[in-house]
Amino acid sequence: MGGGCRGRLLAERAIAAGHAVRITTRTADGGHAIEAVGAESWVGTPMRLATLRGSLDGVAVACWLLGTATAPAAELAELFGPRLELFMTQAIDTTVRGVVYEAGGANASAQMLAGGEAIVRTLTTRNAIPVSFLAADPRNDAVWLAAARAAVASLLSCA
Repeated sequence: MGGGCRGRLLAERAIAAGHAVRITTRTADGGHAIEAVGAESWVGTPMRLATLRGSLDGVAVACWLLGTATAPAAELAELFGPRLELFMTQAIDTTVRGVVYEAGGANASAQMLAGGEAIVRTLTTRNAIPVSFLAADPRNDAVWLAAARAAVASLLSCA
């Protein structure tokens, strides 16, 4: 789960429901806000996938919530292409039993988001891992949060 504001909102609700939550952040400084909501902070970045390997230990549902990621276009293309594909192949050999993929966003192009969705759909189908595609507008916190909570809950009922 990404450590941005929306990720922390989702984490607060999941923690209140009795779930343990681990959120990744690119820097140790980002961990303070994550820990303030009661989640475990993990320093790592999809641009250096080795930093995320241990983040999946004991995780039932992995969330790729990067629809509002900000980066140069080439880096965004990497996040929704090769980096996502490598992350998904790593997730297969872990405890992950469900994936939420944010298929909507403000910064990634529709083509990038669709390409990422195709990667996730292919790998989850091939490996019989339930998936939920989150298409809610990330600019509307209330609508996004309700959709994200529903996506995670549907996967936890399968896990």
